[in-house]
Amino acid sequence: MNERKIGIDSYGLHPLDLDPLEIMEWAVKHGAEGVQFSGLESPQREKADKAYLKDMAQFAEEKGLYLEWGGGQHIPFDLSTWQRIDLTEINRKAVEEANLIGTRIIRSCSGGLMRWDPASPMTETLLQETAASLLSQKQMLIEHNVVLAIETHFEFTTWELLRLFERCETEPGEYLGICLDTMNLLTMLEDPVKASERILPWVVSTHIKDGAIIFLEDGMMTFPVELGKGIVNIKKIADLLQLLPWTINLSIEDHGGNFSLPVYDPLFVSKFPDLSVQEFAGLLKLASRSVTALQKGTINMVSRDKWPGICEERVINDLANLRTILRKGT
Repeated sequence: MNERKIGIDSYGLHPLDLDPLEIMEWAVKHGAEGVQFSGLESPQREKADKAYLKDMAQFAEEKGLYLEWGGGQHIPFDLSTWQRIDLTEINRKAVEEANLIGTRIIRSCSGGLMRWDPASPMTETLLQETAASLLSQKQMLIEHNVVLAIETHFEFTTWELLRLFERCETEPGEYLGICLDTMNLLTMLEDPVKASERILPWVVSTHIKDGAIIFLEDGMMTFPVELGKGIVNIKKIADLLQLLPWTINLSIEDHGGNFSLPVYDPLFVSKFPDLSVQEFAGLLKLASRSVTALQKGTINMVSRDKWPGICEERVINDLANLRTILRKGT
């Protein structure tokens, strides 16, 4: 089994407006063993020059923290206009920054709720264009010894990601991988455990996040909940990750908000052609459990505007809860 550390993703603490070193100090104070940075906002990015990034690397080494970087992109379109964009320089900058802080892992998140927007290109178009863009960057990523970790977000299912990697002429551990967001899988109509099993060989980093899925009059809804209180089987997924031949850090990501799933609309469901009846039936069971938990008051949905008031307490709870989950059965 590989060694694993429990840390945080910086996004959960975004409302605190901390710069990267302050986030790392927060992590040390609260017993986190590392930080994955989702990407820097403009004021922080201006501050994070080469000297600052080297200071981050030194602080991490002194405190025994793992670091994973962000700022990577894989969808070669401007999502507001759908004009093509060249990702090479965007990703090259992320690569150079990752090298300075001493990490191989660069999280890539450039997606949105594509299937929810009629103006979006077809998924096959996105796959084709993404593959072409990533393949053109293959040599650059390999030469710098980094892995672009595509988050399981809201543009591709795990089935589609597997097809993407095939088109990118790569294998696990080379230049592309997965940042496994355990809750986002629900929003893409995938059972979190089954989806994790499908994509497992490609996982190089994580967003450990719990959640729920409930019924509504017009469909279903997913939302994050405090780690250990939702219906995502975190223990099972963590055990699967232990089977991999490389170290997987468990980076907690948490936030407010929710996502609507118009599953009563046949056109929407048709945009998930790999979804099986068996897996959808499993989602219905998870929804039933979520509704029961919601009615009992053991989980609650937090709006994004309420998140700033509870973010610090919740991430602290998440850290404690994940340690408790991992101890079960040991």
